[in-house]
Amino acid sequence: MSSTKDPIRDSVQNVSRFTRSVFDNIKGSELPMELRRDLKESYHFYLDEAEKAHLSELGKVKRAFYAAYYLSKNLILKLTPVRRLIVLVGVVVAYGGMPDDTDEVLFGFLLVLFVLGLELKDKLTAHDELEAGRAVQLAIMPETTPVLQGWEIWMQSTPAKEVGGDLIDHMSLEENTIALTLGDVAGKGLPAALMAAKIQATLRAIAPDYRDLTARAEKLNNIVIRDGLPDKFASMIHCRLTTASGEVCLVNAGHHPPILVKDGKIVELGKGGPAIGLSKSSTYPTETCSMEDGDLLVLYSDGITEARNEVGQFYSEDRFKDLLHYTHGMDAVSLGSRILRSVEDFVRTARPSDDLSLIIIRRQSGLHS
Repeated sequence: MSSTKDPIRDSVQNVSRFTRSVFDNIKGSELPMELRRDLKESYHFYLDEAEKAHLSELGKVKRAFYAAYYLSKNLILKLTPVRRLIVLVGVVVAYGGMPDDTDEVLFGFLLVLFVLGLELKDKLTAHDELEAGRAVQLAIMPETTPVLQGWEIWMQSTPAKEVGGDLIDHMSLEENTIALTLGDVAGKGLPAALMAAKIQATLRAIAPDYRDLTARAEKLNNIVIRDGLPDKFASMIHCRLTTASGEVCLVNAGHHPPILVKDGKIVELGKGGPAIGLSKSSTYPTETCSMEDGDLLVLYSDGITEARNEVGQFYSEDRFKDLLHYTHGMDAVSLGSRILRSVEDFVRTARPSDDLSLIIIRRQSGLHS
């Protein structure tokens, strides 16, 4: 027996399947939080400081109307002129057809939906390009953690977006010697990622010719200033470890001072010189840090201390140092995992506000022969 199709029933089933696909991955408890987060991010993205100041002076009712006005106006102004015109025509046509002419309302709605589709296409195209950029960035980063007798090393870098402006790297230029680098380019996204890649490639190229860390950092700074973009700079820690001793030689170019954890006590190392790319006359003195068995040296980016939760609070340096006070007997992997877990628990559902990079160095003199 041949079955007959019911167009109405098929349409209802299609709508039902579409609705389920939209809401399948949204839990009831997450929906209000997602909406609040999206509204907050839209507010900060589309409104300038003058508009925010004006809204802060208004009552709740006026503030709601003016906020809607500012958001709509600035959203339309960010469109291309042609798309802006199509949206305005769509709104006028839809409004003119209310409440009697359904065709005009539908046509106006379709015009606005058409522009929305174009914007979504642009976003997806840019996302695919950034994903390709992320693949390139991962390809030039070290795939494995370095192994050096007498030391335990753990490294991690997580971008806030598809591509990041942080860099971590390690090089083995001489026997029983490695160099570690942690850098943070000012800014986020693709421009910062491109500069991070350039700094990494340049440092690898000049390192064999400049064994002295001070000379190496100064040469890198001169090249970045010569070839770099205006107002683009990067903070950086670059250090050298050997199997021969427990000394870590390092230069600090405008980065957070590394933290030495010794018998549960916290010691901040020197601040060093200015960031790479700021001044041709910058100098970068080499600092030596002596480590004994079980001592830990922590290199980190501000993606840790400036991580923010849902209400905008910072993780903070004080919280980070309090965590490091209780690390006696921990190995590098355990400490690194503990730090990341602590930041994740603090941030919870908030989106990452900055790239996060971390290098943990632990002295294991008992393994040195």
